[in-house]
Amino acid sequence: MRALLGVADAADPDGRRRIGDLLEHLASAREPLPSLEEARRKFRSNQSLTAKLTVGEWLDAWLAGRKVRRSTHDRYRRDIELHLKPRIGMLRIDRLRVAHLSEMFEAIVRRNIEIEEANALRRAALDELRTRKGRGRRREVRAAVHEMPPFRRAVGPTTRVHIRATLRAALNDAITQEIITFNPAAHVELDPARRPKALVWTAERVATFAATGERPSPVMVWTPEQTGSFLDHVNNDDLYALFHLVALRGLRRGEACGLRWQDVDLAQRTITVATQLVDVNGEIVESEPKSDAGHRIVALDVETVKALKKHRKKQRKAQEDAASAWRDVGRVFTRTTGEWVEPGWLSDHFDRLVRRAGLPPIRLHDLRHGAATLALAAGTEMKVVQDMLGHSSIALTSDTYTSVLPEVAHQAAEAAAQLIPRQSTRRTAEHTPSTQGADESKSVAGKDQKKRKKQQVKPAA
Repeated sequence: MRALLGVADAADPDGRRRIGDLLEHLASAREPLPSLEEARRKFRSNQSLTAKLTVGEWLDAWLAGRKVRRSTHDRYRRDIELHLKPRIGMLRIDRLRVAHLSEMFEAIVRRNIEIEEANALRRAALDELRTRKGRGRRREVRAAVHEMPPFRRAVGPTTRVHIRATLRAALNDAITQEIITFNPAAHVELDPARRPKALVWTAERVATFAATGERPSPVMVWTPEQTGSFLDHVNNDDLYALFHLVALRGLRRGEACGLRWQDVDLAQRTITVATQLVDVNGEIVESEPKSDAGHRIVALDVETVKALKKHRKKQRKAQEDAASAWRDVGRVFTRTTGEWVEPGWLSDHFDRLVRRAGLPPIRLHDLRHGAATLALAAGTEMKVVQDMLGHSSIALTSDTYTSVLPEVAHQAAEAAAQLIPRQSTRRTAEHTPSTQGADESKSVAGKDQKKRKKQQVKPAA
């Protein structure tokens, strides 16, 4: 108590009053004295010495003061409201430990198992409802389905990493403000969230998918022939130029939807990625690119420039036809009335076009993966591909957003094999010559035999 009384200077009556209030509160509540270091830290940062700040209270205050883009703020809010506050929000922030967080993530995993089991039961009931005959039995199954919980999504590894990142950022700011001295979120261990590798739709994989309906990977990439077939199929679609641009230059979905004519320079064959459209809780908003690296200038090939010029003519014709109903939003890609293209609608439209083309399924975002693959297959350096895609790290480009086409892999394998000199290979080549090599050998042997005969008849010197 003497040490606590010494926290406030004798010439600071307000500070001494705060210490006195603390001691009175502890005496009336019969609580143990705080550590001297904790009292000093709260006193210096002008925090309440008697209030018990909880994790939930701090997260609310932290989120209210964050000045980030709307989509990021929305992700923070979901992490806090759906996961952090319900599980650890009641704990005092200064008493939060690594064990609390380990238990939280273990509980999330256990909850995932329950969700998957409930989803499986509901799916089985719906299958029975479709196949069951008899009005009475169908009524019973329908009633059972009604009582079951709806389909829910499990909290995957990537989402768990995001949850930890949100809590870690909030606790780091709490350390900056001297509310706590230790960040347990920086030390809790999680199973690594592995990014799925992109695989190419080879003939074997297409055949397996046709037989089983299962995709080899969540991320699939078309071969150049499949990409060309799709572009040929959608050549007359109003958004053909958008698909062409994404397939060859790797724009993100939101970047393509948000592209403005003022950012397109057809004379210099470049576009500037400066904005994107994103869906935030069902509302389409305009925002900056995903990261600083997302602000970039993308070079265009001649065919893409032709596609954009043709698209501009069609858009102007549509504007004339719509007259006063046209809504000019300045976007390169629009609906028939001039309104911007919603990212979610664009993905659905792409899926319909893929099915009509009879091609193996990929996501719209997978066209971006394919653009990276095609660029690397054409011999483009990894750094150039990174800049084209707008990645902040070249490791992200090489590890996640590229895959190797089979023919490129075979060429690399053959080139590597040719670098190793082998005696057995030479002997094989000498003793098993090709037809052309055999003819050449006979010719050389005939010349050598004639030369030896001349040398035999030549008189000695």
